[in-house]
Amino acid sequence: MNRNFQALPIVDLTGLEESEPGVRQAVADDLGRAAREVGFLYVTGHGIDPRLTVALRAAAERFFAQPLERKLAFHIGGSTNHSGYVPEGEEVFVEGKIDRKEAYDTGLDHPDGDGRAPMLGPNLWPDDAEFRVAVSAYYAAVAGLARRLFGGFALALGLPQDHFEPHLTAPPSQLRLIHYPFDAEASPDQQGIGAHTDYEFFTLLQGTAPGLEVLNGQGEWIDAPPAPGAFVVNIGDMLEAWTNGVFTATSHRVRKVAEERYSFPFFATCDYWTVVEPLPAFVTQERPARYPRLVSGEHLFAQTVRTFGYLKARRAVDPDATPAFGRTEAPRN
Repeated sequence: MNRNFQALPIVDLTGLEESEPGVRQAVADDLGRAAREVGFLYVTGHGIDPRLTVALRAAAERFFAQPLERKLAFHIGGSTNHSGYVPEGEEVFVEGKIDRKEAYDTGLDHPDGDGRAPMLGPNLWPDDAEFRVAVSAYYAAVAGLARRLFGGFALALGLPQDHFEPHLTAPPSQLRLIHYPFDAEASPDQQGIGAHTDYEFFTLLQGTAPGLEVLNGQGEWIDAPPAPGAFVVNIGDMLEAWTNGVFTATSHRVRKVAEERYSFPFFATCDYWTVVEPLPAFVTQERPARYPRLVSGEHLFAQTVRTFGYLKARRAVDPDATPAFGRTEAPRN
């Protein structure tokens, strides 16, 4: 397949809400084409109130403007569900290189948690009621949009629109508030975030300034600047595995930024104990299964352990502090 794209395609999601099956399928076909040929796209017609994004950005600006010692009072290492403040250097994608960013991570605010699932539990919130309100409202709205996209991608794959619904009861999807400060004296090769693919099913992103770059099939880095009123969507590892590589998880990075930048990625995933393996419809003699069977949440947490310093340190002290990975079945209740 020729993946020599020079720009991201744009898909209007409005038709996914129509009663006419042909209209819904036409939108899904556009989603599928973008997922196969690029792995990245812009979506419009999403219905998210822009005031939610304004409030989210204000909350992020207010939090990150605080002194470092104040932000560290809410360090992610103090949470039970991998939520909280992520200082520069805590998360490393490329060994030996420190990304020039800080973040605040949140997930599904699950008061009861699940002792077997380290990504599910109550969020660690800063002592700022407006921050919690703004982040929670945005999270709920974008989680609803993610559900619509799961339906659209299902149709694009020739599956029923509600195919993913049984796996979306309490997904540990993550919303990150990321701050890329501008530093004119940073070295030219000090990226905002190193090249990677996302671990989850897909990502919904809004950003405030250019900096995101996507790798095409010719090895070129293509700019993916913010588009007014649109979300960037990219396919993640688990949807690529689920489709046996029919959908593509494309490498991307954030280059050294030319101005201060905020980014709000929502990493959409399925329930923690969802078993992910290539669907039979996408496995043939000519195209055998390319991906191993895994459990969604355990894959997500295993990859998280590899990139976060506090989790690496915790495992070094107590190897049993994290779950065993590589299960072939979800645990039975």
